[in-house]
Amino acid sequence: MKFALLSVTYGGLFYKGAALSLEQQICKASDLGFDALAIETKRPVASPLDLTKKDRQSIRSLAEDKGVAICAVESMSNFAGKHMEERENNLAMVRLVFDLAIDLGVNLVKIFAAWPGIINDEDTIALYGQFERNEPYKQLWPDDLRKWSRCVEGIREAADLAREMGITLALQNHPPVLAKGYEDALNMMMEIDRPNVRLCIDAPLFYERQTDEYVRQAVEACKGNIIHTHYGAWNFRVGENGDVVQDPSPSGGCQINYPVFIESLYQAGYEGYLTSEYCLPVIKNHQLAGMDEVESKTRAGLRYMRHLVQQAILA
Repeated sequence: MKFALLSVTYGGLFYKGAALSLEQQICKASDLGFDALAIETKRPVASPLDLTKKDRQSIRSLAEDKGVAICAVESMSNFAGKHMEERENNLAMVRLVFDLAIDLGVNLVKIFAAWPGIINDEDTIALYGQFERNEPYKQLWPDDLRKWSRCVEGIREAADLAREMGITLALQNHPPVLAKGYEDALNMMMEIDRPNVRLCIDAPLFYERQTDEYVRQAVEACKGNIIHTHYGAWNFRVGENGDVVQDPSPSGGCQINYPVFIESLYQAGYEGYLTSEYCLPVIKNHQLAGMDEVESKTRAGLRYMRHLVQQAILA
């Protein structure tokens, strides 16, 4: 298992300070000790609308020179839109993302079934659109089923296009259409029934379901289909004794069971990247903090996760 940095971490949306360009982030990933950069396709850093052919060649060349792989391109897709034009616009955006991936020499694109979106022009810090974190087991009403069906059909169409371009899609277990945990993501992947649609399973998106039994069950059920995963850098810090401490996650109010998750991934033969992201408001002492806080937590998270991988190897 290798480590990647997700570009949203230094995207200038969630901390006090400017965004780093993709070229700067490639250098940052190298300096921090990451093996790769994963690119999240939104402004102000990496929208396909803004990156010219010359930009893309420069990014690819610099990555090669620095020995930093570009391991994935991550779309902000939403296949659940109620209106036909929304769904068509989403597919057009996804096509631009595929083109960017090809230009960067990447054959893995992460997708959301649905994405609530980011509001970045109303406050001093970006905020996520409101969405419901569905419980794993609940009554499915007609509107829920319609959204699910739109996602399945839309991803099938995107997957067929992606396959023609040699691209594999990784469906992330992210709400709102998909419920907490892994089950909905796995079920949707099976219903889509396309050989180039696999899974991005993130342990923080299990929310409070962090028991050893559940985490092992998740990896076992999805074994062979997990091709991408993220971990959140926001709840790591260096303690007084110099060891890295994991604080409760803001997503579920508990610690993320990374020890069992990493052990289970290793035992399942996972060979993809562990991708670090910081995609929440960076608050320290009840104040918006700067890039130095992002970097401190990103370094701490990388230390913590490297230790878990070594433990898994030696077990």
